[in-house]
Amino acid sequence: MTDTAAEGFGAPTSTSVPPPGGPAGPSDRAREADARGLGVSVTPEDAPAKAEGVFPYAADLWAEGLLWAAILRSPHPHARITAIDTSQAAAMPGVRAVVTHEDVPGDSSHGRRVADQPVFARDVVRYFGEPVAAVAAEHPDTARLAAAAIVVEYEPLTAVTDPELSFEAEPLHPDGNLVRHIPLRYGDPEAVGEVVVEGLYRVGRQDPAPIGAEAALAVPRPDGGVELYTASTDPHTDRDLAAACFGLPPEQVKVVVTGVPGAVGDREDAGLQVPLGLLAMRTGCPVKIAVSREESFLGHAHRHPALLRYRHHADGQGKLVKVEAQILLDGGAYADTSADALAAAVSFAAGPYVLPHAVVDGWVVRTNNPPAGHLRGEGALQVCAAYEGQMDKLAAKLGLDPVELRTRNVMATGDLLPTGQTVTCPAPVGELLRAVREAPLPPLPKDGPAESWLLPGGPGGAGEPGAVRRGVGYALGMVHMLGAEGADEVSTATVKVTGPVATVLCAAVEAGQGFTTLARQIVQETLGVEEVHVASVDTDQPPAGPGARGRHTWVSGGAVERAARMVRTQLLQPLAAKFGMSAELLSISDGKITSYDGVLSTSVAEALEGKELWATAQCRPHPTEPLDETGQGDAFVGLAFAAVRAVVDVDIELGSVRVVEMAVAQDVGRALNPRQLRARIEAGVVQGVGAALTEHLRVAKGVVRHPDLTAYALPTALDAPDVRIVKLVEERDVVAPFGAKSVSAVPVVVAPAAVASAVRSATGRPVNRLPIRPQAAVGNVT
Repeated sequence: MTDTAAEGFGAPTSTSVPPPGGPAGPSDRAREADARGLGVSVTPEDAPAKAEGVFPYAADLWAEGLLWAAILRSPHPHARITAIDTSQAAAMPGVRAVVTHEDVPGDSSHGRRVADQPVFARDVVRYFGEPVAAVAAEHPDTARLAAAAIVVEYEPLTAVTDPELSFEAEPLHPDGNLVRHIPLRYGDPEAVGEVVVEGLYRVGRQDPAPIGAEAALAVPRPDGGVELYTASTDPHTDRDLAAACFGLPPEQVKVVVTGVPGAVGDREDAGLQVPLGLLAMRTGCPVKIAVSREESFLGHAHRHPALLRYRHHADGQGKLVKVEAQILLDGGAYADTSADALAAAVSFAAGPYVLPHAVVDGWVVRTNNPPAGHLRGEGALQVCAAYEGQMDKLAAKLGLDPVELRTRNVMATGDLLPTGQTVTCPAPVGELLRAVREAPLPPLPKDGPAESWLLPGGPGGAGEPGAVRRGVGYALGMVHMLGAEGADEVSTATVKVTGPVATVLCAAVEAGQGFTTLARQIVQETLGVEEVHVASVDTDQPPAGPGARGRHTWVSGGAVERAARMVRTQLLQPLAAKFGMSAELLSISDGKITSYDGVLSTSVAEALEGKELWATAQCRPHPTEPLDETGQGDAFVGLAFAAVRAVVDVDIELGSVRVVEMAVAQDVGRALNPRQLRARIEAGVVQGVGAALTEHLRVAKGVVRHPDLTAYALPTALDAPDVRIVKLVEERDVVAPFGAKSVSAVPVVVAPAAVASAVRSATGRPVNRLPIRPQAAVGNVT
């Protein structure tokens, strides 16, 4: 959901939110028919089509003369290629083209931050599933058979799959094995506390596992270029990367964004688009690919697995003195966005707590594991699991209540991050923690046949009620909004009004976060126009950047609002001049234009009759700066915070865990679409529960094991807990266009740590690995 705020700041407010209900009923829809503008739960225009299964996605696209593509991927995590023979594949009936590294006319490598990943492996494959060749054929089965017929001779090499061994291993890449090292030093590195606790934590490889697997269509253009129809979440970057690989100017490559079937990380990137475009230009025909679920797991980036060593120092009253941490992220075979993930991990290594001293070293390295990349809360989730585990340990050693310990250390506006940056945005961390603590706890389940499904493992789990222990755990966490370390976060939008109809043109991709609904609400409130359409996205429009970290709420929503205000001025100035007053003395409300003194009163529709108005505007937040050689710098535009209380039932004989309830209090700035905001928080919590208990892409010696949705266990409706949003703190961030904050990522970050804390509470056992394995929850040592 996009979460934004209207103009004006006012006093901070806190909203206690009842548990969300089901879909809107008739009375809700009747109210929405009259409701518009910011702060209203407006239903997305595409909701009916998506609910009915008729919304078009890339997998549904078709074109005359369509060919089908298949990609041959490496069966080895590390091997030297000694020969590639495509003759058999090319000779098969129905095969129209086969391409390898020799057929890439431009840049042979790509990457969003570092261009280090080959389009096709040339001499060496560096991970299991790396693309080696691609085929276009008249039928998808023919394409797959032809890809399998390509003969590749490999000389297997030793795979480096342990990131700790990567430092001393032979270079896996010409750029070396170390992607980035950040040595953060803050305060006195020699400071020591009266009480010290240590811990070693591991976080596994979570997959974005989108509901819809990757698909795309490439159509050749008469000018020798190509059009790519795909569910891109960053179309202009994808266009530029593809054009560079094609050896074409960007204006000869067009990316058209189709429906996005789920995106909690980057979707179709150059690794899929470039082979498809090459085949389309080679054959002169449209070429489509729709990958299998197995290939989806192999083809996209995952969350960075992490190894985290921590030492917390505190005084006798529990005030933090120093945090020492060593953070090692496994970036996989290529760099991608790993440097960004490490910056977040190191910067937030101590969490939303005040401390005078910190010594943190963070590394991200290349291995022969699958590449890692952008996934909600990258970097922040991994360290949250560790520092909250440390806070539980510290509370136990001091004999303090875990909530009391956190309360004594929480961050507030005006405090400093260990990077030296002042927290200037609202930071109501203490208020959030109090809200989840004071929320009523769920009742204990009754012991009876009807409640057997409430046992950990369900009615078929063989659990005994007498072996079940309940635990309650707490966690606090934070994420940054927008890009960081000097990223140019700019977006452009155009608002056109023709008579009573407004159209928004902005290349911000609707990936389920609610941007198109937000854009409609902004224009409706600013101009009083009821009918607002948001144009589909392609790269003929000016860039709006990637959809991540609340970016489109802030910069794209801000650009829409500025363009709409410029159109508003065009509309009101002639009316104001006619009555000899300033346009600032006119207001638009409920579809009417009125003056401050009531002299002027007319409908917006009447004022727009026969007119065509338009304006284009940009929004760019204040600049940030890279972290320096000691990890210091104002690297972030803004921060968002959340507190989560998890209640779990644990079968201490079987080690099975059931999450009973997740109580959430979150810092949201302002909720412009309350229902969508609640939905985004719920979705983030469930994704976090998956990271805590079930989601782990198993990789053995570099080989992905069972890449399917049977072995990779996403939480189902039965696994999803009750999510109680007990408080939304609406204290507006004055530097944001609407005073709003990102809402989707921070519950993903905090939920796993809260679940782990609750399992510790239930069992008394140290829980230092995510996802939590059954053996970690067996037994009760309390």
